[in-house]
Amino acid sequence: MAGEGMSNDVHGELLDAPHRVSPARRPARVRRAGFPEVECWWPSTTAVPDVADIARFESAITDAGVRLTGLNFFAEDMPDADRGLVSWPARASEFRDNIDVVVAIGEKLGCRSFDALYGNRIADTAPEAQDEIALENLSLAAAAVARIGGTVLVEPVSGAPDYPLLTADDVAAVIEQHAAESGHIQIADDPGRGAPGTGELPLEEWIARSGELGYEGYIGLEYKQSASAAFDWIAREARTR
Repeated sequence: MAGEGMSNDVHGELLDAPHRVSPARRPARVRRAGFPEVECWWPSTTAVPDVADIARFESAITDAGVRLTGLNFFAEDMPDADRGLVSWPARASEFRDNIDVVVAIGEKLGCRSFDALYGNRIADTAPEAQDEIALENLSLAAAAVARIGGTVLVEPVSGAPDYPLLTADDVAAVIEQHAAESGHIQIADDPGRGAPGTGELPLEEWIARSGELGYEGYIGLEYKQSASAAFDWIAREARTR
């Protein structure tokens, strides 16, 4: 496993912009960096892609020899600050149409963790209406992924002013108290949400502490870095040991 010192099975995240590495090439690139597992944003611009598009994504994963451990439901345009459809009443049908596609990919590739981004608050819709549709959508998604032994993850997002869930500061205490109940942990350094070692956060200490508190899952890498330097931190870390 690449990135020794980052315990709990650190693995690669297939992020979109600004990396500008084509989706078909990302799994192989992550595998060359030493990671046998990957997670991925929804790999299409539509909730229900063409069969050929789905096949290309699945082939990119299997041809690279990596295991898909996490997949987002369709979340609209993530690089353009969209944050999901779960609580978006006018687009509930898109989210629901996406559910079966997600389950089919998960069943084929062995993925069992599915991230359902809650969605930004919408100016002309009452928050209560958004929360009501979100509960319905999450219940439907949970029932669907349960058919393959899957889990729906609901993600807090910091730095997104229209996203109603908790910031990193707000959830820190809860994570400390209920780490064994966390479905998934993702990391990046700060400032700048860069690769491990590019900022000031004690990431290794936090990872170790999460294990002490009972977390046994993967640690996902969800950081921003140029494509040419995306995995340079692995070599830097190795040199310090």
